[in-house]
Amino acid sequence: MFGFKHRRRERLRATPVPAAWRAIIARRVPFAARLAPAARSALDGLVQIFLAEKRFEGCGGLEITDEIRVTIAAQACILLLGRLDADVYPTFQTILVYPHAYVAAQPMRGPDGTVSDVGQARLGEAWAHGPVVLSWDDVLGGAADVHDGHNVVLHELAHQLDNEATGPGDGAPALARRSLYVAWARVLSEEYAHLIDDVAHHRHTVLDAYGTTSPAEFFAVATECFFEKAQVLQHRHPELYEQLQIFYQQDPAALPVGVDSAAPATAAPPDSD
Repeated sequence: MFGFKHRRRERLRATPVPAAWRAIIARRVPFAARLAPAARSALDGLVQIFLAEKRFEGCGGLEITDEIRVTIAAQACILLLGRLDADVYPTFQTILVYPHAYVAAQPMRGPDGTVSDVGQARLGEAWAHGPVVLSWDDVLGGAADVHDGHNVVLHELAHQLDNEATGPGDGAPALARRSLYVAWARVLSEEYAHLIDDVAHHRHTVLDAYGTTSPAEFFAVATECFFEKAQVLQHRHPELYEQLQIFYQQDPAALPVGVDSAAPATAAPPDSD
């Protein structure tokens, strides 16, 4: 079964991307313009696989089009450019897309201890071993500005990478070697605590305050910042940047427009794992 899956994916990688899809990526995903030909070709192959294996469903009256499918797929696959031997988001198969921010029920505990569902506006969410949910308006907004540090697709797909490790995300995705978790746990726990302290004292932060919600949200917010505010993140939080660089095997801060931003990062030193 795995041999068939590999052969099918290799055929998809080798299949030319339709010109209409390329035009959508050029128009809707400006981050792709930063990629050199080899990385751009790798992105095309990943998009082919993603679209062949994931199912899109429109919600709230939204009709799914190639514009929606390709725009979301291209952003999702940016996270995989340095990890081409990894699986393509095995923890989910379905993407639900609303036209705008949507309301989801959120359990809330009252003063008397009773729990009730309260409507909460959301831009997206990622369920462990379930679908990814996205607001199309916010997908477009996040992709259009590649420097604002906000991208709902990168955020929710980072949650899915987190979910691949141990089930429901805890901010510790599956790393290449067990020994890497020591530095990962130290750096991300320290940075998480610093962000909580900065937000509590109303200090300016590079990372979005939403990252204080939980370690899983911190990882997702840090991922957005890594790809969209790379140079600032590297300058202000070099150890955090290094950990994300090792995980994603990309170094977006080092590369100007037109340079392969999916070039492998400096390899971690070998060990006996």
